[in-house]
Amino acid sequence: MSDSAFIHSAKQVIKDEQKAIEALAKRLDRSFDAACEIILASTGRVVITGMGKSGHISNKIAATLASTGTPSFFVHPSEALHGDLGMITSDDVVIAISNSGSTSELLILSAVIKRQNTKVIAMTGNINSSLAKLADVHLDIGVEKEACPLDLAPTSSTTVTLVMGDALAVALLKARDFTPEDFARSHPGGRLGRRLLVLVKEIMHDGQDTPLVTSDTLLVNAIIEMTKKNLGTTLIIDRQNMLLGIFTDGDLRRAFEDGTNMSTTTIGERASMNCFTAHADDLAVSALNIMQEHEITVLPVVDSKNRAVGILHMHDLLKSGII
Repeated sequence: MSDSAFIHSAKQVIKDEQKAIEALAKRLDRSFDAACEIILASTGRVVITGMGKSGHISNKIAATLASTGTPSFFVHPSEALHGDLGMITSDDVVIAISNSGSTSELLILSAVIKRQNTKVIAMTGNINSSLAKLADVHLDIGVEKEACPLDLAPTSSTTVTLVMGDALAVALLKARDFTPEDFARSHPGGRLGRRLLVLVKEIMHDGQDTPLVTSDTLLVNAIIEMTKKNLGTTLIIDRQNMLLGIFTDGDLRRAFEDGTNMSTTTIGERASMNCFTAHADDLAVSALNIMQEHEITVLPVVDSKNRAVGILHMHDLLKSGII
């Protein structure tokens, strides 16, 4: 095949699968509502099961549901029939996926769990299949043809199944008023989790690491404090530790440029006495937004009484994975 033939083939697959998804959207009916209502009413978990390629898709759907507020896990139908059936209770809901709707393992499993009053939602490509008739609710995932030119390999059918799973997950997410914070709690190791869970106080410099001087400190001594703490800045406080302002390496450069006498000029004469701040209990991402909006790299951290409790540097946000 030439390069153009490869691209033509790829485009045809995309067109075929897009057509299958559009047909799925048109078929959605009251059964989809019923499936969502059954899951929302359940006090247990959603158990997804399927054989072969449907099993692979089932795994992904289970993961998506679990990460969006609907406790869910995958059970292999063969394993369920040989001991894992004990993982499924009458409080759970089972979603059984089979394109043909006649997979023997799923039919046996569904019949058994129906006897213990477990609700079954079937996803099949055949509305008249045995599995569709056995289930409490049937979701039609049928396709006119596979994207495979032989009409054999599961392609369009698996895509449509995956889309149906995503549709369920998002509909349930909205019904549960699932928030970004909820999502972060189930993804604490990811970037989103860090952005929505990490607080300023967890990554800021505090205590002896905070560069601090009073307003009557000579510039020459302020430079020593800035150098020692290695943050390119120092906070200015009064005797009660109240924040008065900030002096940055940019202020220092300007002082050098205009010939300021470092040995006789106090930092209070050259510092920025109006500065942006963050609170220790703020989300770190909120502090990042302030820094980006005002194009600054350091931010004083204060408590509720405006006392200096630390300092946050852009590097701290980088190291913590917020950026």
